[in-house]
Amino acid sequence: MNLTVNSRLVIPSRELQWRFSRSSGPGGQNVNKTDSKVELIFHIEQSNVLSKFQKYILRELLKKHIVKDCIRVVAKDSRNQYQNRRLALFRLANLLRSTLKPPKKLRKQTKPSLASKKRRLDLKKQRSNKKKNRQVKPSLED
Repeated sequence: MNLTVNSRLVIPSRELQWRFSRSSGPGGQNVNKTDSKVELIFHIEQSNVLSKFQKYILRELLKKHIVKDCIRVVAKDSRNQYQNRRLALFRLANLLRSTLKPPKKLRKQTKPSLASKKRRLDLKKQRSNKKKNRQVKPSLED
């Protein structure tokens, strides 16, 4: 089962390593009999699909997720091994997709125009006058 990260990146199943064990999640007595917990391991350095730059980005941005040049994803939410396998693939794809997404272009900063500055100051003056008019002024006739 190949892992499609995006339209340009598909990780073949031979680069993914699976491990199964007994889960402590839902399932009652079934939990003690079946290996429903799934660990999906992806070796970054051994991958033939990723470029050197992509490997570098993954190593830098996913430092907390990487142990011995491997990304490890665990799924034990379901009592069914097949569903946990699909969930682990989904989680790994989302992790890689969000990490390898190109950064947003920075907006070129511009100076505000004279007209916009004047509008802003005029609005400030109007607000100030409105608040001044609300104040009760003591009269000298008392």
